[in-house]
Amino acid sequence: MNYIIEERIPSVLEHQVLWEAVGWGNINTEMSRSSLNNSLYGVVATVNEEPVGMGRNVGDGYMFFYIQDVAVRPSMQGLGLGTEILNYLLAYIKKRRIENGIAFVGLFASEGKETFYEKFDFKNHSPHMTGMFNVFDS
Repeated sequence: MNYIIEERIPSVLEHQVLWEAVGWGNINTEMSRSSLNNSLYGVVATVNEEPVGMGRNVGDGYMFFYIQDVAVRPSMQGLGLGTEILNYLLAYIKKRRIENGIAFVGLFASEGKETFYEKFDFKNHSPHMTGMFNVFDS
């Protein structure tokens, strides 16, 4: 299947459609609108103008980056689209980081998707470093 990858932030509707397609639940579109508007960079893959994949970078744009919302419609998984999306996101980070400086790149992998990210040298650094987070939902 032929897809087109565009370097742009997903629209609120594209984000919602793909978020739900991969089983991440429902999303508050007002909250996602503000989040998307504050993204550093994004890519959207489409087939016949319908979204089939996305990914975006958030962070300070110099030293700390976070890969967010890498999602590929289940019917399109296993075809290399996720790899291509991640390559775009990583290329952006490599261009933005300060010359001869470090770039710390974080992400959370969905359960069962850890090996996909390990192919890009992402590692679980426990027990020496532990990824931690808190969710404020009320």
